[in-house]
Order: sequence, then C-alpha cells, then structure tokens
Amino acid sequence: MLRARVLAPFALLLALAACEKKKPSEATPSGAAAATGAGAAPAANAPLVLGHVGSLTGNEATFGDSTDKGIRLAVEERNARGGVKGRQVSVKTYDNQGKQEEAALVTTRLVVDDKVQVLLGEVASKRSLAMAPIADKHKTPMITPSSTNPKVTKEGDTVRPYVFRVCFIDPFQGTVMAKFARETLKLQRVAVLRDVGNDYSVGLADYFLSKFKDLGGEIVDDQSYKAGDQDFKAQLTAIKRKKPEAIYVPGYYTEVALIARQTRELGLAVPLMGGDGWDSAKLYEIARGALEGSYFSNHYSPDDPSPRIVEFVKTYRARHGVVPDSLAAQGYDAARVAMEAMERAPDLSGPAIRDAIAATREFPGVTGVITLDADHNAVKPAVVLKVEGDTGKFVATVQPN
Repeated sequence: MLRARVLAPFALLLALAACEKKKPSEATPSGAAAATGAGAAPAANAPLVLGHVGSLTGNEATFGDSTDKGIRLAVEERNARGGVKGRQVSVKTYDNQGKQEEAALVTTRLVVDDKVQVLLGEVASKRSLAMAPIADKHKTPMITPSSTNPKVTKEGDTVRPYVFRVCFIDPFQGTVMAKFARETLKLQRVAVLRDVGNDYSVGLADYFLSKFKDLGGEIVDDQSYKAGDQDFKAQLTAIKRKKPEAIYVPGYYTEVALIARQTRELGLAVPLMGGDGWDSAKLYEIARGALEGSYFSNHYSPDDPSPRIVEFVKTYRARHGVVPDSLAAQGYDAARVAMEAMERAPDLSGPAIRDAIAATREFPGVTGVITLDADHNAVKPAVVLKVEGDTGKFVATVQPN
C-alpha cells in the first residue's frame, strides 16, 4: 500500500510529460526482428535518434525518470551547439515497467522499427542483460549508464562487441565498501542481507564479503530476501543475534528503506551500508530517518566543487527543480559519450559508432573522467556518501587502483 501511494502521482506526471514515451504494450514482439537494416547508417539529413530503455514505472521508477532527464538535458545542450555532424538529435524513450521481458521487447522495437543510432539503458543489470544480446545481434551500440554487473559487457571470457557502460563495475563497488568498512570505520563484524533475485545485489554482496574477509574482517551472517518483500524481521532477528557492527544491504531503495525501518524497530542500532542502488529521493522518504548515519557507494556527489559538477547541478536544478541524483548524472554522461562518439565516427553506421565508443579516452564526464577499457567498462573513481537527513553527504573518493 505504501508503494502504491508513493508511485501513483509520479506515474501520472510521467504520462503527461513524456510526449515521445510510448506504452510498452505497443512494442513490436521480439520475433519481428527481421533483417531491417538495423545497424546501418541513417538516411542523409534524417534526425539522429538515441533510444532509451528505462523503468519509468515499477519499483525502481525514480531510476528511469532521473536517467531520462539526464539524457534529455545532454541532448538539449548538444543540439544548442549544432547537434552531431550538423544534425539535430532526438530521444525516443520506452518504459519497461521494471521488467526484463519488457526491456527486451522495447529494445527490439527501438532497433528494428525506430532504427536508433545508439541504445541507452538500462540502469538495472538484470534488464541490461536482457538488452545486450539484442544490441549485438543487430549491431546497434548500447551504453548502459549504471548497470554494474560484469556480465552486462562480458559473457564468460567474451566481450560483448556492441555493449558498453559509463559506470564502474560490481567488483570495484563491493571492494570500495569493504575497504571503507575495515580501514575507515574500523569494523570487525559485519552481516550481509542481499536480494537473491537480483544479479546486482548478489554481485556486490559477493565482492564485499570476499574483500572484507581478506582484510581480516568477519562476516557474522549472510541472509537474503527478494524484491517486493515487505517483512524482513525474520532475517533481521537472526542477524541481531549475531551482534554485527553494521549490515551490508546492496539492494534497491524501496526494500532498503523498509529494511532500515524494521532494523530500528527491532532495536538494532547499527549503520547499514550499500551501493548506488540506494540513490533516490524515495529512499529518505520511505526510510523516515531510519538510515541516519548509514553509508553507500555512489558514482558522484553533487557536493563536489568541481566546475563540471557545479555547472551540471546548476543547470539540472534550474530545469527540474531538484538536485540531480547519480542516475541523472550517469544518464547525462552516457548520452554525451554516445553523441561524442557519433561525431568522431567516420560514418553513422552501427559498426563505425561502436568503434568510436570503444576508443573513448579521458572523456570529461560529470561522474568522473571516463576511459573505456578492453572489457568496455569505465575506469573511474567511486565516492562514499553518509546519510545525513534527506541527503547523502560526501565522505571520501576511492580511486580504481
């Protein structure tokens, strides 16, 4: 009931505002993916199109909304400077409702019917994993703004040729928080509570657990839940008996906020720790103060005095009336990397744009200077934020090496 009350007004605003956003039910079935010229260069003087697949409704709706706003801001700024190769750029966004199958459907529609030059999305790793094979099959470059699971760009030992990301990956993010817990907070005993149905959550938990133990710490318990659960007291009661000094919860904001409240209701007064899946204004709204003093890793801090970030925050806030979260910043960077690659590519075919994206080096993003490595991952630092009131305050920057 709480989730329904929170999301209903939000979904209505999206429906009114998104003139280019179409219902996922209108999507072309994936079976219709015939040889339609996807991956080929667009007709001369035709508009250049970025296709965004995002969760505009569902449990992680703020992720898709923030990312879409960041993408559109980047495109507006580029068009004001003349666009790409002298041509204007547009954005076509489809809602996947937070579902893997819908992500696959609308990705196929963007590639086959809309013939977009570059796919942007998804935020969630499990939905990006549904998109990636479609991007490769049709030779349409894809950049995920925020999916951190290694499998998004690499299947086994093989790098997916058309799939890239502008964020760091789970091993780095999990390692960052393990090092922060041991070396900065001086914690010895930590429990883990992970979403076993989410590749992102499982990945972060595994890497955190491994690094924390390597550094001499003890994992006193490792409990699990699934997205959509409302009652976590059985797991938290078991954790409480092990007397941890903190609980690592690398989930998404809705469940994390409920877990935080129930942690306090059980009298367990230890900080929670997590990853970038916490980053939403809804986290603070649902948690009602229960996360005060907790920590999470993220892609950037709006408090950073870097001129690039100051200008981005100023422009975004003037447009939308709020400080941009990391999802907005990642969407902004993903779109800028895509458009810069389109500008540098010798032509606008999928293979040419793919090669230009792969050659991205020292790109000045608002979430850090971005260089894409051989596995198509961004090499860039992470930040650690501490929850104070209704925001995350910058604590530390952690470099890749």
